Amino acid sequence: MVVNQNISGLASSMNAKIIGSGERLMVLAHGFGCDQSVWDKIIPVLSQSFKVLVFDWLFSGAIKDQTLYDPLKYSSLDAFSDDLIALMEELKFGPIVFVGHSMSGMIGCAASIKRPDLFTKLLPIATSPRFINSEDYNGGFDSKDIDSIISNIGSNYEAWTVAFSPIAVDSRDSLSVQRFENCLKKMKPETALALAKIVFGCDEREMLRQVSVPCHFIQPRNDVVVPVSVVYFMQEKIKGESTVEIMEDAMGHFPHMTSHVELLGVMRRLLEF
Repeated sequence: MVVNQNISGLASSMNAKIIGSGERLMVLAHGFGCDQSVWDKIIPVLSQSFKVLVFDWLFSGAIKDQTLYDPLKYSSLDAFSDDLIALMEELKFGPIVFVGHSMSGMIGCAASIKRPDLFTKLLPIATSPRFINSEDYNGGFDSKDIDSIISNIGSNYEAWTVAFSPIAVDSRDSLSVQRFENCLKKMKPETALALAKIVFGCDEREMLRQVSVPCHFIQPRNDVVVPVSVVYFMQEKIKGESTVEIMEDAMGHFPHMTSHVELLGVMRRLLEF
């Protein structure tokens, strides 16, 4: 496994690393509250067939300079898609297979609309364009549920991280639960609050109609954050080619951490490696 450490600029600020020596290129993008360490179980396998780019979003607690995250700038998921494009351009890294967990799945979709030439396939994992229910849409949460989440993050962030981690992650995997909790605790509480308002309050359903890059949605069967119905909604709305892969045995919102063998099997089928 080859790791390229000769990185500067935005890539340096985002802790970017290129791992592997395969001919095909892949980007792994983590979700809310995480950092690139959540991919550790699948990188050794993927890096045998791909050059894999991993990084930390600027909201992550793994970022050395916490002042780089400006809540005013990052007032929507769209701003993150600009960072993704800039990162790939700086590293001359593309076209890619993009694997985005949770919020990053939608960020990848947004980036692919702006620069479809940089993407060959999108693999959103446990991704949702909207978490709040409406009359004709089941996002998994009522408005009062989201209000409660935001209130708990704002009033006692540390207590919320302890309570939320075993719910979001498969509680049978105590090490992964602890890893996610530790990642959450590294975030600045005010950053977590600002980002949670954007993620849980977003509505990116209309954006799906503009995605033309082939998209393969990967969804755990038992995910308390994203209902299975959401991925079928996305498949129906997306403009280009799309498929849905349900991970029948996966529990929780983080299959790359807790069901990595099953996830790699799905990825092998989709990407033929």
